Amino acid sequence: MLGRLLVAGVACGLAVVLFPSPGGAEDALTALRRTGTVGSGAALVAEPDDSRLGAMAEPAAAAWGGLNEKAPIPTEARVSGLPFLQELINQAPAGSVLKLKPGRYSGPVVVDKTLTIDGGGAATVDGGGKGTVFVLQANDAVLRDLQLTNSGVSHDSDDACLNVRGDRNVIENLRIDDCLFGIDLKMSNENVLRGNRIRSKPFDLGTRGDSLRLWYSHRNLVADNLIEDSRDMVAWYSNANHYLNNVARRSRYSIHFMFAADNLVEGNRFYDNAVGVNVMYSGGGAIRNNLFSHANGPTGMAVGFKEASNVLVEGNEIVYCAVGVGLDMSPFEPDTTITIRGNRIAYNGIGVSFLSDKKGTIIEHNVFEGNLTQVAMGDTGSASRNLWRGNYWDDYQGFDRDQDGVGDRPHELYAYTDQLWMEVPYARFFRNAPMMETLDFLERLAPFSTPVMLLRDEQPVFNKPPETSKRSVK
Repeated sequence: MLGRLLVAGVACGLAVVLFPSPGGAEDALTALRRTGTVGSGAALVAEPDDSRLGAMAEPAAAAWGGLNEKAPIPTEARVSGLPFLQELINQAPAGSVLKLKPGRYSGPVVVDKTLTIDGGGAATVDGGGKGTVFVLQANDAVLRDLQLTNSGVSHDSDDACLNVRGDRNVIENLRIDDCLFGIDLKMSNENVLRGNRIRSKPFDLGTRGDSLRLWYSHRNLVADNLIEDSRDMVAWYSNANHYLNNVARRSRYSIHFMFAADNLVEGNRFYDNAVGVNVMYSGGGAIRNNLFSHANGPTGMAVGFKEASNVLVEGNEIVYCAVGVGLDMSPFEPDTTITIRGNRIAYNGIGVSFLSDKKGTIIEHNVFEGNLTQVAMGDTGSASRNLWRGNYWDDYQGFDRDQDGVGDRPHELYAYTDQLWMEVPYARFFRNAPMMETLDFLERLAPFSTPVMLLRDEQPVFNKPPETSKRSVK
């Protein structure tokens, strides 16, 4: 392989520099054990004073206070000349319905009792450009049809439009804009976040806040929300949450799971984000019937796994992305799997990318069509130790003489000159250059060395299956 690399380097005038990968990081299994999540889907929910939570357990600088203390009731409006909404909330009895008149109100606001607040679609709460606009630290409350806007810009204090610090609340049909962070849940369970429209401040992508963040928050429903021009939607140490029928555009991570078990992502539509769904150090759950489109750029990826286990990827439409599905040390735990089933993986730079030679991935009944590269390896290994079964390949070279719908011979994919850019990513820039095309032709005609068999599908589907997926395509 070294000889072929030198030949290609000389032919293309390519100088390749290799950089060592960073070391010293804690391995995922140790971290999972430390936090109480070990792939079974069960998670140890830590108390607020748990030392494992580190600095996040005690955000003393935050305007809303630490997690083990109540946010103080505001006494002064931040925007002069506007009615102070906190005064109306103070007057409303617990369990009552507060219907706001149309107009603008000044924040900040803290709700510490069960209350229904209805903005009627014509009321706005202005945070005055400082701190967090609205804090909901109550159980069984309802917040609907309201605009929250103009938070502060501090990442240190997590300035947001809405902080949720309670259980079983309903937050629906809010319009959130010009806020650093959108909705921030910490240690809040069984809430419903539905039909909200969230947009961050007009900053560069990396300096925006997260649109929706769950931290140690379980069994929440996140449905029918529209998220645009934010940074990430994240779930840290948060289990059994359902993300259903949301739309996310022009963000970094559509959803990013860290140490989060048994979450369901279904029926969502993710456009023009750097990454669709990324699952890191997590176990269980499903990514099902979603549409991923145009996840491009140097890190573009529709679905990514980093040291994850027992996740199902099924019935998704994955199109026009740099990488369709990327796996890095996944599945991670022994005797676990990653199942990629019944997806359409089409017109991507790479259909499925493996960064390590690990077994345990099941790839079955998918449609692979129009990808520049169907399958790629990030090292010198092969993906043939994984199970490839019953997929449709548009580059299959065979027949179906008995007309049983299955190719007469297995589909085998070999890496020839492709090994150059798989082993040395910097060479990928030249992979469609005329000289590389010539080298690939010569390599296939008279190989310099034995090509690597990347995969073997024993029963490839001969005819492209009809579109029968339930994924959302609106």
